Amino acid sequence: MDSGFDQDRTHGDGVAYARERDAEDPLSSFRDRFDVPGEIYLDGNSLGPISDAAERSLERAVEEWRNMGIGGWTEAERPWFWYGESLGDDLAPLVGANEAEVVVANSTTVNIHTLVGTFLDARGDRPPGILVDELDFPTDHYAIRAQLRQRGYDPDEHLHVVESRDGRTIAEADVVAALDEREVGIVFLPSVLYRSGQRLDIERITAAAHDRNVLAGFDLAHSVGVVPHELSAHGVDFAVWCSYKYLNAGPGAIAGLYVNERHLGTTPALAGWWGHEKETQFEMRERFVPAESAGAWQIGTIPVLSAAPLAGALELVDEAGIGAIRAKSLALTDYLVHLVDEKLGALNCSVGTPREPAERGGHVAIEHPDAERVSQALRDRGIVVDFRPPNVIRVSPAPLYTRFVDVWEFTERLRAVLEDGAYETVDTDGTVS
Repeated sequence: MDSGFDQDRTHGDGVAYARERDAEDPLSSFRDRFDVPGEIYLDGNSLGPISDAAERSLERAVEEWRNMGIGGWTEAERPWFWYGESLGDDLAPLVGANEAEVVVANSTTVNIHTLVGTFLDARGDRPPGILVDELDFPTDHYAIRAQLRQRGYDPDEHLHVVESRDGRTIAEADVVAALDEREVGIVFLPSVLYRSGQRLDIERITAAAHDRNVLAGFDLAHSVGVVPHELSAHGVDFAVWCSYKYLNAGPGAIAGLYVNERHLGTTPALAGWWGHEKETQFEMRERFVPAESAGAWQIGTIPVLSAAPLAGALELVDEAGIGAIRAKSLALTDYLVHLVDEKLGALNCSVGTPREPAERGGHVAIEHPDAERVSQALRDRGIVVDFRPPNVIRVSPAPLYTRFVDVWEFTERLRAVLEDGAYETVDTDGTVS
């Protein structure tokens, strides 16, 4: 996808270019729909800010609770009884799935537990080995190891890890080679690496897995809402994601999951009454009957108040269009990469994110030897970024509320912090935001 970034136009006054791009931006009006914390907020890959639509949908749920009480389960604007399925219908276009294949449920880690466990139990003649990579977000490995242990498999023997060649990225050729070299029944990888922002080719990996009778699952936490997906078209078997990053649904917001239609009807590893077929759920049968949809992987009663903001947040994403969001994201990250190269290379900064747009998610990893102190110095000055060990400042110019002038101003402030040595006196307590 073309980012629309024209490097030649950046010559001369950088801020003039940024203002020009903002004036041309078809998504510029969405910024006014958000309450953006700090002077410049570039941490939406960790937690997106609140929007007017998300706040309204939360307030609506509170009022329904106030006025309807238990009647909200059937009489609310979105009946709570079907809330997970209804929000799944809204999410389906963002991940390229049929409505029955998507549901809002649980947390991301719980969804990894239940889906990995499900496909370990239903693996047929596939080996129990699971292929991951060394740059995954740690919770993925914690959950997978636990599911292997619970089935009597030694994780050190059956968890196969693809190593990085450079400490930043994963070579897809190495993933394919590992599928040939190791006994694997499931591959489970992130769509975008949380530290470097590398985007993996889901279609290629899924095709390679299926050619070898291996199931393909993905963690979309760092891509859903900023990168379009075509899970059904690519034949992906299952996927999970959170909704508090680029979907801007709030801290601890409910997560989502996808299960390809060919697997619907499989009994979930973690069965709970909210995943029971809806038509007979209140008959309180002794035996679990899974819903004939992704809704079967719901476990407990949906937490309406932590799901409600997602309804409004998805309205904004739908209004903007995921294609336009991706195009602006690429333009913003292209611009950021260019400015880091131009202004900060001599100050020990480098870009650890792939340069090729198709290989990049929604954030950029800026590397510096003292990244933790630099990140804190920026936050002390109202520039909200985050740090990932050992040397990464993660910068996320989220398209719905970040301007090109914000990116320009960020690099100016970063240059000032580095040139005057302000970060050298910053105290850090070792915590990571």
